[in-house]
Amino acid sequence: MGISSSFMKIYEKLFNQIIDPANLFVAWDIFKRGKGSKLDVQSFEKNLEQNIFTLARQLQQKTYRHGPYTAFRIYDPKLRLVHKATVRDRLLHHAIVRILNYVYDPTFISTSFSCRLGKGTHKGVRAVEKMLHATSHNYTHPSYALKCDIKKFFDSVDHSILLSILRRKIKDDDLLWLLKEVVESYPRRAPDFPLSLSLS
Repeated sequence: MGISSSFMKIYEKLFNQIIDPANLFVAWDIFKRGKGSKLDVQSFEKNLEQNIFTLARQLQQKTYRHGPYTAFRIYDPKLRLVHKATVRDRLLHHAIVRILNYVYDPTFISTSFSCRLGKGTHKGVRAVEKMLHATSHNYTHPSYALKCDIKKFFDSVDHSILLSILRRKIKDDDLLWLLKEVVESYPRRAPDFPLSLSLS
């Protein structure tokens, strides 16, 4: 079974589609958008074909190991600690998402708009406007929104539980090896507080 039908519940033989150089090159084109001025991206692109074929070979031979993360702080607008993977690893992340998107996107709720094909900010705004219109009875009653954020979400994800969830749909041992390598590359840290809530 492959990705020809997005409604299949069990998926096999996806690994070869992910590591196919053709998929890696397309993933590169997606990844590098807006990053052309970044030195690490430029460095990788100088030997793009060699780098991609080397990555494909490492994945095929299962000698691939996810690299370390670089930590830095940003304000957007509040202070956030970001962990950035290497260009090679982020390219692979995009290659994985390109294939697994067909598996998992149909399972998402319809009002999830971020980072999804055919969704996006503008459709999200229109959906919110429609919901506000309905809940406020044509803007004659107040409406409320709960804004909440899981503090240090990626730090708190239990890797074993996440991998067990992935195994429910994916029955490709090679792909499960790769997903385990990626998931466990990020050091898990228990957050001080599980939820950070604010009302608006």
